[in-house]
Amino acid sequence: MTPETRPQVILIAGPTASGKSAVALVLAGCLDGEIVNADSMQIYRELSVLTARPSARDMARVPHHLYGILGAAEACSAGMWLDLAVARINDIHQRGRLAIVCGGTGLYLKVLGEGMAQIPEVPAAIVSEAEALYRTLGGDGFLQRLAALDAPSAARLRPSDRQRLVRAFAVAQATGKSLSDWQGEQSAEPPVAARFFTLHLMPERAALYQKIEGRFEAMLEMGGLEEVRKLSELSLNASLPAMKALGVPELIAVLQGDLDMEAALARAKQTTRNLAKRQFTWFRNQGAADLVLADFGANVYEPSFAALSEFLKLKAPVG
Repeated sequence: MTPETRPQVILIAGPTASGKSAVALVLAGCLDGEIVNADSMQIYRELSVLTARPSARDMARVPHHLYGILGAAEACSAGMWLDLAVARINDIHQRGRLAIVCGGTGLYLKVLGEGMAQIPEVPAAIVSEAEALYRTLGGDGFLQRLAALDAPSAARLRPSDRQRLVRAFAVAQATGKSLSDWQGEQSAEPPVAARFFTLHLMPERAALYQKIEGRFEAMLEMGGLEEVRKLSELSLNASLPAMKALGVPELIAVLQGDLDMEAALARAKQTTRNLAKRQFTWFRNQGAADLVLADFGANVYEPSFAALSEFLKLKAPVG
């Protein structure tokens, strides 16, 4: 198979609340496509409202994959997601349809395009020990301890990068080989033999923050607090990814009487803005996209249609 004859994959990425799901839905409807989730929180069954998962009505319009397929008691890693996504994309291609991968989890999109090292599973006990050591030493002290095991990882991570620091430390402890060494052994071949078109939705930051302001209240009106109440009744470990989804810790604090709703709203909005800021930085640093759009809604469709018509070599323009 030559590069020109490989099936195509459309990647739609951008910060939270930038309108990715809406764009994916329109494009999938016009292009005989199917949408594959690349959002690390929309994969959890119990979190539909607070993760802004596509509605049942939208999912009925075009096929959607990897939405709400795991329970909150599971921890979905980038490797697990990659295996699931590659299987879905290959199936979509075998049926002669277009795969549209949509989400804001930059690491997921990165490993889809570049692959990842086959790192052995780290025992939960070792991860717990590393997390406890981080709490004891603090970020700076833990970073120094990591440097003795994995200097390259320590050099590129910040003291506040708790999750990545713990991951690097635990891998080195469990395998006797640094995360940097494992990553250096990954295959040069991407896991999907496809031609990728990357669309980044990168609206003006102030406009995005304004949209975030109203989004959380809307989620509460749609049942966000009740969703978190049911989640809390599962008595899950607070370190699980689903328990750290946007708004979940704040609303649990409300249910436990530790925060009033006004304070919870303010904190959740700030956390969401912080995430959006990190996502802006991530996508801008990951290399040039094929198309970057700085607006919302209908204004993004026309340039998307034009660019994709050329990429897909369609005889007539999309739209």
